[in-house]
Amino acid sequence: MTTQAGSNDDSLALIGPDADHRDAEVALVDAGWVRCGAGDWAIALSSPDGRAAARISPFDPAGTYNTAFYREAAPTGQVPALFGHRRLAGGGDLQVLELLEPVPEDEAVSFARTIRESDGGVLEVALRIHDRLRREQPWPGPLDFNPTNVMRTADGRLVMMDVFALDGPRLYGTAATDPDLVAARIPESERRFIAEIPLATTGGRQDEEMRAIAAGLERADVRRRVQ
Repeated sequence: MTTQAGSNDDSLALIGPDADHRDAEVALVDAGWVRCGAGDWAIALSSPDGRAAARISPFDPAGTYNTAFYREAAPTGQVPALFGHRRLAGGGDLQVLELLEPVPEDEAVSFARTIRESDGGVLEVALRIHDRLRREQPWPGPLDFNPTNVMRTADGRLVMMDVFALDGPRLYGTAATDPDLVAARIPESERRFIAEIPLATTGGRQDEEMRAIAAGLERADVRRRVQ
C-alpha cells in the first residue's frame, strides 16, 4: 500500500494505529493536506490533489453512524463518497470523503425537503440507522436534514451529510451539572477529548466552562475507580 500524499484511498495509512485527533491532523498536514474549514464537531482538511477532504473530530460518537449512512445510502447517489473511516484514540473520529462545495440556500432547502418527503432511499436508510443510534447512544440528537447539511460534489450532484449527532447542548449541560452520570454512560476511553470540540456544539459554553467540565469528569472518573 502506498502512502503518497496525493493518494486519497491510502490516506488512512498515514495515520498511526494509536493516533488521536491531533496526531491525525499533524500526519495529514505533513503529507500536504491543508485545513479548509471547521464545523460543529470537527475540522476539515483538503487533500493535495483537491479531490478529498478529511473530517477530524476530537470527540464524535456519531461518526460511526454517519459513515454507515454514507455506505448504505451510496446507491442513491445522494450522499458523499466515503474513501475511509477510522475511530481515533480517546473517542475521536476521522472520515475521508470526496471534497464538497457549499450550495445556495434555495437549492439546499429544496433538496432537504425532497429527502424528508421521500418514501424510501436516503430517508429509509437514515431512519433505520437513527433508530440504532437512539438505542445505542446516550443523549442522541434528532435526525438532522438541515439545509446546511446539503453540499455539492465535483460532478454537480447534491448530497446530504452529517445527519447524525449527539444532542450537544443536553450532553454538555449534563456534564456540567452531573458529571458522574456522563462518566457512567460514556466510557472514559471514549471521551478523553470531550472538552475539545467547537463551542457551537456545546451550547455556546466558553473555554473556562469547558475546562470545568473536563475537571469535573476527571473527578468523577476517580470516584468510579475507587468504588
